[in-house]
Amino acid sequence: MGITPKQFLVKLVENNTITTEQAGLYEVDSVKRDLPIDQYLLQYTTISPDEIMKIKAGFLNVKYVNIGSTAVDPQALSFIPESVAQRHKIMPYMYDDKDKRLYVASSDPLNVSLQDFIEMKSGVKATLVLSLAEDIAKAISIGYTRSISPEVEQAIAQVEPQKKTGEEIGIKTTMEFNNAPIAKIVNTILDFAMKSRASDVHIEPQELKSRVRYRIDGILQERLSLPTSIHESLVSRIKILSEMKIDEKRVPQDGRFNYKNTEEEIDLRVSTLPTVNGEKIVMRLLRKSGGMPSLGELGLDGIQLKRFEDGIDRSYGIVLVTGPTGSGKTTTLYSVLSRLNTKSVNIVTLEDPVEYQVEGINQVQINSKAGLTFATGLKSFLRQDPNIILVGEIRDKETTQLAIQAALTGHLVFSTLHTNDAATAIPRLTDLGGEPFLIASVLSIAMAQRIIRRVCETCKEIYEPPIEIQNSVREVLGPLLPKEYQTDRPIQLARGKKCEDCNNSGYKGRVGIYEILKTSSAINDLILKERPSQEIVAQAQKEGMVLMKQDGFLKALRGETTLEEVMRVTEAA
Repeated sequence: MGITPKQFLVKLVENNTITTEQAGLYEVDSVKRDLPIDQYLLQYTTISPDEIMKIKAGFLNVKYVNIGSTAVDPQALSFIPESVAQRHKIMPYMYDDKDKRLYVASSDPLNVSLQDFIEMKSGVKATLVLSLAEDIAKAISIGYTRSISPEVEQAIAQVEPQKKTGEEIGIKTTMEFNNAPIAKIVNTILDFAMKSRASDVHIEPQELKSRVRYRIDGILQERLSLPTSIHESLVSRIKILSEMKIDEKRVPQDGRFNYKNTEEEIDLRVSTLPTVNGEKIVMRLLRKSGGMPSLGELGLDGIQLKRFEDGIDRSYGIVLVTGPTGSGKTTTLYSVLSRLNTKSVNIVTLEDPVEYQVEGINQVQINSKAGLTFATGLKSFLRQDPNIILVGEIRDKETTQLAIQAALTGHLVFSTLHTNDAATAIPRLTDLGGEPFLIASVLSIAMAQRIIRRVCETCKEIYEPPIEIQNSVREVLGPLLPKEYQTDRPIQLARGKKCEDCNNSGYKGRVGIYEILKTSSAINDLILKERPSQEIVAQAQKEGMVLMKQDGFLKALRGETTLEEVMRVTEAA
């Protein structure tokens, strides 16, 4: 490599990744083991491979690409056969149509003879970039076999020579459209979304390409790159399916459609947005099959589950679920309604929009243009003899006061608020016009939640973290620390080694973490005195409330998730 271990380690010290003492130890140990410093660091330390490779790329004066998390351009794959990629341990991942240049990941980017060979084989100029050898091997396996690129590549080959515009495609009949290459591309994108458990699909126009990103387990991942020449046709196809105006490109539009493959059926909520490079599309996937998860399946257990069940089993009061957009509030409320949905109760919901249709529940869609808002709808609901009312969101004074009034007159009211923790829901209700003495009378439960990723069961491994992390866990959990760790026994955690099953992320699936504030006479006194949320939290903890971070740490101790994932979600709050 031509880089001394000392030079490499100095860079890590400058980046505050390791201490000077650690650098000295690593230098001596790498010499003892007769390993290049980058290989030693990758094998024998917990330093992020990304950071090691970025420093190596800097010394080599080449670009570094994490090929495991980079979308593969279908055009790039067509230049190099899989057998050649396997033999030379290279991964073509991007083709620049303007410069006619192919970008190829390699663990040896300074290999001039390899570059000459690739240029001869592909017939275009090539640029080698640095990537981790094991990431390249995985990328070849996924890119040439399990990715969506080959199917899309074939469809692009059919559609590009025709150079159809979005308007021309819009004139086609449904029968012709279902057989068109563009229809195949849309179907392939949606099939992959269903297979990979994505919650959203983003189709984004950029200057040189259109990228397709999937939100999988809460994280956006780029999975496909398409030529800009087919973007308009793609947008027109989705607009027709969603019953939008295909000739209106200047304003955002909303629509929805159903999609069914051989395995399951999904409902898609579609949104378009005009950008400088064209219209961006986001599709939210709502699964129709599989049923609603139970509260236990969502991640509520132990004392948390009992407290929540006590709150929802009452015949009146307000139950609030709080958290930012995408934290799973709606799913939790649907799970509760499914549990309470019996022939002896009348349940009415007011939603914007109605995400899941549940048999036996009277669901109403907000229609602001027609004058149907949360407030006007709630007024009408009270004349419909309801037992249980779900208001999608409390966002103004009138809705707040009507929800409190409904609870005071013997109804069980569920709703959501955008606050970071459970206790902050109380001053938020006051800000929205709720009188403290009325809030104290009707508030039953305020629950805050987030969604975190689960460790992949296929590649899960148990390890013992450094002592400072163990001490941090003990400090955060305090008396909640499980009995087996209240001795000198070292704390053990789980992590994913990364495999094909989890798309090399180490995570597969998601679970909720919660904090549940159940009102009591002491907490009601604090509400009446309009005390700050910190005092309410302190009192609730005395009464046994588990904080969201503590719930996450307990799940990490059970091997369900990682501390890093808990910190990522809770610290962002």
